[in-house]
Parts: sequence; structure tokens; C-alpha cells
Amino acid sequence: MDISSTHVRTTLGPVAELDRLGDEIAELSAHLEAATARLLDLIREFDARGGWNNGFRSCAHWLSWRIGLNLGAAREKVRVARALGTLPLLAQALARGELSYAKVRALTRVATPETEKRLLGVGRAGTASHVERIVRGWRCVDRKAEAREAARRHASRALHVHQDDDGTIVLRGRLEPDVGALFMRALAAARETLYQRARGKGAAPRLADPVGDRPTMGQQQADALALIAEAVLDHGLDPGAPGERYQVVVHVEVAGRAPARRWVQESRGLRV
Repeated sequence: MDISSTHVRTTLGPVAELDRLGDEIAELSAHLEAATARLLDLIREFDARGGWNNGFRSCAHWLSWRIGLNLGAAREKVRVARALGTLPLLAQALARGELSYAKVRALTRVATPETEKRLLGVGRAGTASHVERIVRGWRCVDRKAEAREAARRHASRALHVHQDDDGTIVLRGRLEPDVGALFMRALAAARETLYQRARGKGAAPRLADPVGDRPTMGQQQADALALIAEAVLDHGLDPGAPGERYQVVVHVEVAGRAPARRWVQESRGLRV
């Protein structure tokens, strides 16, 4: 009985000491994560204010030079710092030492302000490797959802044109985002062209109403669309035969002499 009691007492001593060491490791790690959060805050501000723009290619290159980070790790620091600027819950969790930098780095690859709270729960519940697996699966789902959404937008594109009873043409359509952005830029350029023409002539833009008021935005858009249509027809939408699509001019000079030969192919509205 005495031997057993002695063995128990000698075992409890090392266990308590190891528990204390484990607690100290965890506490110090939390302090390191909090320091990392502060570091990321500073990097984000430094990057936004262009502090690195004094001969360095990027903030990551400056970090690599100044604090000796591997360039890949420096790029990740900058990426995470920027992402946390829009993800306050993850930023606070890192600052409090609740999440490790490894987890936050993984979560910022997929987190948005809308999904941040849900992903914060994932980070708290799992290990770093578990979080990495979740993020990889999340990104795969996101890519598939994005592809489906892009296909849906493409399928929904349409332009409906019909003539009304009074002879006017009515348009109604839907364009994909990139095509729509291109269309809006073309309209804006055409409106600016009409405005400059009107200024040059010292007159109000065309299609002003009978009382001479400035055209509404809708009227300006209609005028701009008409100008775009005229420009397309004036320059010819038909690309022509293959041999007429390009103009290539080649000069061959021989030691101080005039060009020996020249080949010219004409193109519709294009000079090279």
C-alpha cells in the first residue's frame, strides 16, 4: 500500500508540471496570434497608404526586404491583411487569440461579409488541417456555383425589337455583365461626342424638344444609340473577304538605298 501511494504522488507531480507548461504554451500562442493581428493591421494601412512605393514593386517585395519574409509568405500576409479589412469577425477572433493565423489565412480565401459568421464557427470547431479541407471543398462548390450562374446569365441574354403603332422602334433587352459594361461605355462615348459637337456649333444637342429645353437623359441615350448605329454602318460591319481584312505594309531597305519593295493590302477602316 505504501509503495502504491508513493508511486501516485511521484506521478501527479510531473503531470501538474506538464499541464502548467501546456497552459503557458497556449497562452503565449494566443499572445502571438494577437501580435500577428496587429501586424496585419499595420501591413494593411501601410499598403493602402503606399508606404512601399519608394522603389519596390509591391508591398510584398518591401516586406521581403524589410523583415526577411519569403516572397510567397509576404504575398500571403498582404492578401490576408487586405481581406481582414472587410471581415471584422475573423479579424477580432485573431486579435483575441481565438483563431490561429493558419486558420484565418485559410478562411480568408473563401470568406465574404455574408459567410464570415458561418466560417468563423468552422474555424472554432476544427483543427487547422480540418479548416483547410473545408475551405478546399467550399472553393470547389463556389467555382461550380459561379459557373452555373455564368451559364444562366449567358442563356438569359436577349434583345427584343419591335415597331410601335406610331412608327417608333421599341427596344427591350438583357446583356451579360461584361457586354453590358461595354455597351454602357459605348453609350457614354457617343453622348460625349454629341455634346462636343453641339458645343462646337454653339447649339443645343439634337432632338431637343420644341421649347428648346436640354434633352433628358433618356433622349440623350437614344441619340447616342443612333450615333453608334450610324458609326457601325458608316464603317461597314461586314469584314469583307479574308484577303481584305488586314493592311500590311512591309519596307525592305538595303544599305542606304530607298525601299526596294513595298506590299500593301487594304483593309476596311484599318491601317497598320
